Amino acid sequence: MREAPIEDQQEQESVLGPKRPRLAVFKFTSCDGCQLNVLNMEDELLALGEAIDIAYFPEASSRMTPGPYDIVLIEGSITTPEDAPRIAEIRNQAKLLITIGACATAGGIQALRNWGNVEAFKQAVYPKPEFIQSLSTSTPISEHVQVDYELWGCPIDRHQLLNVLTNLLAGIEPRIPTHSVCLECKRQGHVCILVAKGLPCLGPVTRTGCGAICPQMGRECYGCFGPAENASQSPGVPPNTSSLAQQFHQQFQIIPQDIVRRFRGINGYVRPFREESDAWETK
Repeated sequence: MREAPIEDQQEQESVLGPKRPRLAVFKFTSCDGCQLNVLNMEDELLALGEAIDIAYFPEASSRMTPGPYDIVLIEGSITTPEDAPRIAEIRNQAKLLITIGACATAGGIQALRNWGNVEAFKQAVYPKPEFIQSLSTSTPISEHVQVDYELWGCPIDRHQLLNVLTNLLAGIEPRIPTHSVCLECKRQGHVCILVAKGLPCLGPVTRTGCGAICPQMGRECYGCFGPAENASQSPGVPPNTSSLAQQFHQQFQIIPQDIVRRFRGINGYVRPFREESDAWETK
């Protein structure tokens, strides 16, 4: 992901160009939930349509004009032989490329195949598996091309996307929050699910963005927004998943197999969660 210093307005405007920026939305392997959240912006989307030329968005319109584009939103992971050359072609057409959602940023729930036998899955699910063309892995967009910004979540938070787009239009470097769900719970006055209920909550190692929906409803966090950054360390340092997993095991008596399942969820293939689950798989 792009890690540029905060740019001034003049520099950022030069990236998008002096004219009304052209926006495109492309889909790879996904459920379309993040694109639906884009449409759920409703009134805000209408306002954005006055500032941005929505040139390509098949989910929303039959008007599909060719690139190049100033801003490209990508939903979905790379899972078929055709995906890799296609994303490379799209990257060449984009000034700024933003991945939206867990599939595009981490490989998604379909990345569970990365630990399994894809051919066996095909045989079990499809009556004619020979017609199914897929890769043995599901990988995030960043493993194939340069990504400028990543919006996490399953699905994304539409307010985060709106903030990123309006910041870019204003010539401001977007700041996407990386702190944990725990901080969000404190801000909203929620009782700690981990301490008060003894539930294996992933909130301490999961980045904010959902508004702490699950803890608000008395349920543990499932890691939908991917790994947070360790606020006590330098920016970019992964969260202390090892300490949390040890607490799950020692204090809550959760067996290693269930710890593996906890970390191999929606964002299971992203490095901090993947490495933690791999470590407990051998215990």
